[in-house]
Amino acid sequence: MEDLIIIGAGPAGLTAGLYASRARLKTVLLEKLAPGGQILTTDFVENYPGFPEGLSGFELVDRMKRQAENFGLKVEGKEVIRLELTPEKRVVHTNKEALETKALILTTGASPRKLGIEGEGLLIGKGVSYCATCDGPFYRDQEVAVIGGGDTAVEEALFLTKFASCVHLVHRRDELRATKLLQERVIAAEKVNLIWDSVPTRILGQAGVEGVELRNVKTEELSTLPVEGVFVFIGYDPSNDLLADLPFDFDDFGFVKTDDNMETSIPGVFAAGDIRSKMLRQVSTAVGDGATAAFAAERFIEGH
Repeated sequence: MEDLIIIGAGPAGLTAGLYASRARLKTVLLEKLAPGGQILTTDFVENYPGFPEGLSGFELVDRMKRQAENFGLKVEGKEVIRLELTPEKRVVHTNKEALETKALILTTGASPRKLGIEGEGLLIGKGVSYCATCDGPFYRDQEVAVIGGGDTAVEEALFLTKFASCVHLVHRRDELRATKLLQERVIAAEKVNLIWDSVPTRILGQAGVEGVELRNVKTEELSTLPVEGVFVFIGYDPSNDLLADLPFDFDDFGFVKTDDNMETSIPGVFAAGDIRSKMLRQVSTAVGDGATAAFAAERFIEGH
């Protein structure tokens, strides 16, 4: 039996693994893909404390992983397919085996929210993308649209100016939600064209994106924006498929509710990072969640 199993190797999971391993808990971190989570899609991180020059998302998560492994954390590439959770027993079923654990930390994160409009599903990977870092280089000297108005949308729009001839930033309101510094940068960017009060209603094309149909929310006027790529950054949905049939408390958006110690409604099961119901989802908050969850899990194990 393991002392602790962590599901998900983003910043929250890696931090939880670091703290648990330093506490000499027998800990396994399970990740079906590459460690890192959403941070791997981030070109540049400039607001994580301690790195005044900034660094790439890959470099930051690689440092986290190496640091945790230095204390003995085992990171295993296994997909979790089912959880068996009761107040007395916690079993994690993977694609390879069943693992019983004294405590469990969920750091399964979140995934980009889709628009849900005509043409989106057809053209995913053919011009519709949710990761500028991954796909931006394919649009050299082409026009693209970015949908959204928060920090991520603005950051990715600025990143795309390295490749695209013009980046149309489409936002449903008449002012951005991004932090002021990012707003100043995007407004000053020569290659960015801001389109206010507009939402996409249809993505045009069959074999590839040929344009996006927009509706002005104030005038109801429809227009067509000819672009060859559409990048969507309108928020995130929780990666909670594993949890759907289990007695967790969720908020209205499907994120897991916890107490201040990251414990869920199921004793001995903790949640940290983007899967958790909270106000701010950043690397720094994920790290704090992960540290708290590991410490709380240690105390739970000692008490049982």
